[in-house]
Amino acid sequence: MKETYKSKVYTERPAYADFEAPAKFQAIQSIIAKRLREYPNAICSYSGGADSDIMIDVIERTREIFDLPTITYVFFNTGLEMQVTKNHVKSTAEKYGVEIKECRPKINIVQAARTYGIPFVSKIMSAGLSEWQKKNIPLSIAEEYEKAEDKAAKRKELKERYPKCESVINFLCCCNSAGEPRPNIQLVINSSKYMRDFIGECPPNFKISAKCCDYCKKQVAHKVQKDYDMIITGERRAEGGMRSVPRKDNSALCFTETSDGQYRLRPLYYVTDNDKAWYKDYYGIKYSDAYEVYGLTRTGCCGCPISYKAVEDLEKIRPYEPNVVKAAWNIFGDSYAYREKYNRYKTDRSHHDR
Repeated sequence: MKETYKSKVYTERPAYADFEAPAKFQAIQSIIAKRLREYPNAICSYSGGADSDIMIDVIERTREIFDLPTITYVFFNTGLEMQVTKNHVKSTAEKYGVEIKECRPKINIVQAARTYGIPFVSKIMSAGLSEWQKKNIPLSIAEEYEKAEDKAAKRKELKERYPKCESVINFLCCCNSAGEPRPNIQLVINSSKYMRDFIGECPPNFKISAKCCDYCKKQVAHKVQKDYDMIITGERRAEGGMRSVPRKDNSALCFTETSDGQYRLRPLYYVTDNDKAWYKDYYGIKYSDAYEVYGLTRTGCCGCPISYKAVEDLEKIRPYEPNVVKAAWNIFGDSYAYREKYNRYKTDRSHHDR
């Protein structure tokens, strides 16, 4: 029987990941205390979202219990944040008696979107489609690859025909660089059902890219974090997407050493939605009014098209903050319309293929 491949998400899963919530959070407190003692020069990203609210509470309770030094908290304002989020950041800082520094990008989200393009479906899909648009490789190479008996030879020939296009070829053909089919991984175009056929029949008329996130969040974060020994973030595996995929800096997924010699602590990595619900109820955590009043299930860059509920969420926000909703439509409107078109295409194809 062929052995099933399992990533580090499973092979290096710690025992506490399967504890009940009370014991799990106790283990997390021990981990935070240990790492803050080792690396007290630490910085923590706080977004104003639900995960961040749980994280800051756990950290501040741990600091009080173990008499640990203060850490630096930062909030990255992309320029497209709801006022309710900014208000919540301020009230959270007051609640815990800490400073949460606000950092803004040099290139705001409007400039980044106009220059590089806007996201569509996911960061992975946006990156792949962005490279496809830049390299202008025909979608027909996928059909060539699928029809080839010797897929390794075909993959090699495609590499020679389209030099410096390795990732795009793999993305379009749903394979790896050795020519082995990889149809079920996140890094290929058909990880979103019928996507290759859809863009062939309905090509996008706008630039696709997830660079706005790089310029408005990641680059700002790297600049701010570079002088610290340890970076703390609220990533959870349960969120899915890239957050559930091991990266180059991962040797264990809760605490890792980065290529820059810094350390990264993800205290909530193995916290589930049920764990979060227990913690919120037990400690009486109050989330932002974005959740409690507007009815959102997650926050972040307002209206980001990576969320499949972006348009739905904007309608929830509209009665309270119509100006930010208008701004989101001005920036991301093309992606919203294209996503709706794609959703209709999927539905029609699914009915046809039955």
